[in-house]
Amino acid sequence: MTSLTKSEEALLLLQMHYDAYAKIKPFADKHEHPHPTDTRGWSQILVSALTGLKGYGRGKGPDLIDGSDVKAANCWDAIDTPRFNGCIKAGTQASAANSLDSLDVMPYLFFVMWDTTESTGFKRCRIWVTRTQQDTEFRAMTSRWYQQRIDGEITSNNFQLHPPRNLDHNIFRNNCGILEYPLLFEAVLSKGKFNISKYDETTLHSGQCKKA
Repeated sequence: MTSLTKSEEALLLLQMHYDAYAKIKPFADKHEHPHPTDTRGWSQILVSALTGLKGYGRGKGPDLIDGSDVKAANCWDAIDTPRFNGCIKAGTQASAANSLDSLDVMPYLFFVMWDTTESTGFKRCRIWVTRTQQDTEFRAMTSRWYQQRIDGEITSNNFQLHPPRNLDHNIFRNNCGILEYPLLFEAVLSKGKFNISKYDETTLHSGQCKKA
């Protein structure tokens, strides 16, 4: 493969994803099936392209080799309400689960959402990133959730975040906290081609969630 910059490779991947989506969509609609595109897998590859962090190949473990995770939500032709599920570890026997210790071994938590712009209705892809070891507001929110589980106020193991679906802001909602998340990347589809509207690598080093 010809050497590409991170942003060039990301655009190539997005275009490949959209072209596959556009080609299969008429057949999925004709035969009344959900769209088969695996947004989860595409999201992980896209994050690796932008950050240089590799995956685990065929091995089991976190999504990325450094211990980071990638969460995906797809609004294109969605039937249910897309959200980010299982964002922090709970309900397992792992030694780092069920407490903030799980964040101490996770450098980043990436959120990839495939939706449309609020202003124009164009398809787009956005990626937010949380530095889980340093982000004060994110850790405070997750600490409240873990404490509510300990107190029995919450029985679910699924920590969900509700992203800004088809809305032009960066605020995620959870009962334990409403925060504005650092936006790493955004690309918008126009006339069949993706173009980057934001790519801020500094969020990987200094990004912080803010109270909304």
